[in-house]
Amino acid sequence: MMLLIRWALGALALMVVPEIVSSIRVESYLAALAAALLLGLVNALIRPILILLTLPITILTLGIFALVINALLFWGVSELVTGFRVDGFWAAMWGALVYGVLTWMINLALADRKK
Repeated sequence: MMLLIRWALGALALMVVPEIVSSIRVESYLAALAAALLLGLVNALIRPILILLTLPITILTLGIFALVINALLFWGVSELVTGFRVDGFWAAMWGALVYGVLTWMINLALADRKK
């Protein structure tokens, strides 16, 4: 049940991103749900492999290249989901940063306090 709540709130966070980054468009909540699902899958499955493959350049840039990977994955998801559009790399960079901060705050708010 908590997974569905996080997914729905992630989609809601994705609906907020165009309010902050004007070069990003999310046309409907259904598109936001699809994009949030795909972003979650990409970040869970593909991102770790890319981080591992680009580890030398990530170390040389003191971790900043990881932001480039996040932006490229965010931009890539926008190419796959109809109704979710990112107009360029810099929009993807800022959108990925904003989305990351929003989802971090959601996860912080929903964290299990019993541990």
